[in-house]
Amino acid sequence: MRDAGSLFKVLWPLLSRAAVGWGQTNISSMLAPQSDRVMALGEWEERWQEDRITFHQPHVHKMLENNIDKVLSGRTGVRFFFPLCGKALDMKWIADMGHSVVGVEISEKGIKQFFEDNNMTYSEEPVPAIPGAKVFKSSERNISLYQCDLFNFSSSIEGQFGAIWDRGSLVAINPRDREKYAALIISLMAKDCRYLLDTLLYNPESYGGPPFVVPDEQVASLFGNSCDLEQLQSLDAMDALDALDALTGRQRRWGLDYLTETVHLITPKST
Repeated sequence: MRDAGSLFKVLWPLLSRAAVGWGQTNISSMLAPQSDRVMALGEWEERWQEDRITFHQPHVHKMLENNIDKVLSGRTGVRFFFPLCGKALDMKWIADMGHSVVGVEISEKGIKQFFEDNNMTYSEEPVPAIPGAKVFKSSERNISLYQCDLFNFSSSIEGQFGAIWDRGSLVAINPRDREKYAALIISLMAKDCRYLLDTLLYNPESYGGPPFVVPDEQVASLFGNSCDLEQLQSLDAMDALDALDALTGRQRRWGLDYLTETVHLITPKST
């Protein structure tokens, strides 16, 4: 028995590494059809200028509404970060609760539309730490939206955050930039941060993206070393009644057989 135990101790690390390697290979194989897809920042700005913004939802996102208590966890006055925020109504909804909002968006048109659509006055000023960037601040609520490349933003600009709502950001980032993106998000997380991440899963051979496929295994690979992960909700968006909006139209145009939307709660590991 001692020999068997010794053999197990020798083999277990090898088997574990093999399993990890197989998992990484499996993820790479799944993502291969979209791995070289690149959307330049100028293409996103063109979509805004031409009003091709089917990713925008004219209501507060159901996944955020359903899981807001998990994000807040009893806290008040939470600082929220919205990466690639667009003109999401979620920001006003959060600010109306008494929380503060910081967003980053490449499109100046999208930012201005957010304030104008919600009848908010705002100020505009340059951001010395980011050449060419601007920050737009609401006069009525604690909302600051930065018009810049997300990867030029950092904790040195606005500190760290107690909450992050990521709907349409990780899934829009070019697949080759995901590790850099995850590193940025982790650097923006305060010790008590609660990061709500919305991902999509479909057959990437049916549609090239964006939004891109982000399987659960890659979420674990990107964030699992430094954060705890919890899957809060998974929705079959092909069959759900509340998918009879813009999402359904996109499914039909993409020619998908299935579309799964999943929300993850990601929190820094306690040290």
